[in-house]
Amino acid sequence: MNEGHEDIITIYDEEGLEKEFSVAGMFDMHEQSYALLKDENEVFVMRVEEEGLVKITDPDERASILEAYEIATEAEFGEES
Repeated sequence: MNEGHEDIITIYDEEGLEKEFSVAGMFDMHEQSYALLKDENEVFVMRVEEEGLVKITDPDERASILEAYEIATEAEFGEES
């Protein structure tokens, strides 16, 4: 059962298996667009490019993006208090 409205995206993995993810967030950083996707077990950071979503394999880039996203979300929710 889907509580609330979530955007769902379908991605095919390296083995061609279809997987569904909810879109946790979309944002821009350093002139790039990124998407945070989550399933029941993990959160994935993907770069949005003309050809589609590209998995970020560099752990430093991934950590930097996740940190920036957390800071932005905390600031956004902190302003509502």
